[in-house]
Formats: sequence, structure tokens, C-alpha cells
Amino acid sequence: MPEVNLVPMIDVLMSVLIFFIVVSMTLTLEEKVDVELPSNAASATQAPPVPPLIVKLDGQGQALVNNQPFTEVEVGSQVESYLSSNEEGSVVLQADPLLPYEQVVQTLADLKEIGGGNVSLAID
Repeated sequence: MPEVNLVPMIDVLMSVLIFFIVVSMTLTLEEKVDVELPSNAASATQAPPVPPLIVKLDGQGQALVNNQPFTEVEVGSQVESYLSSNEEGSVVLQADPLLPYEQVVQTLADLKEIGGGNVSLAID
């Protein structure tokens, strides 16, 4: 009985398979993208961030700037002088949790009137 010799057929199939693999690899080559990374010199020239001016309201409603008591008018002048010397600076209001909400909101509104968008409320 005649037998079918499979070795030549397997050789041909393997050759065709290798051909398709090689052709598909050459068709899907990715192009290189030239990217210029920033140098360290650019980061060295940046100024350190300006620390925020912290205005605290204690339990009696007294305003403290740098832990020194001030009146509302004096706080306004302190904030104005801070923001005029530090354009990138910000003002943070830290209020005592026991203060009436209306007083905190009024003080925050007064500070925002002076400092614009550079005023925020600290939540602790």
C-alpha cells in the first residue's frame, strides 16, 4: 500500500509560514519619534514657591497674621502688602471650628475682595 510522505509538505508549509511572519513584521514597523527631554538647567532657574500668608481666626474672632493679633483693617493692609510683594503668593484663612459660620464667610469674602483668586479656606 502506498504511503504519503508528509515531510516535504511540512517543509513547504513551514517555509510559507515563515514567509508570512517575516512579511507581516516588516509591514508593522513603528517609526521613531524624536523627543527632546527638558534639561535640568530649566528646573534650576525656577524660583522656589512662595509660602502662603496664613490668617488665623481664633475662638474669639481675633485675626492673627504670623501669630500676631491684628484688627480687620490691619489684616487688610498686611494682605495687600504681602500680595504686592509676592504676586504668586496666596492667602489661607484658618478659622476656629467653633466660630459662627457667618463670621468666617464674611472674613473670607473680605480677604477675597483684597486678594482676588489667591485666597482660600483651610479645612482642618
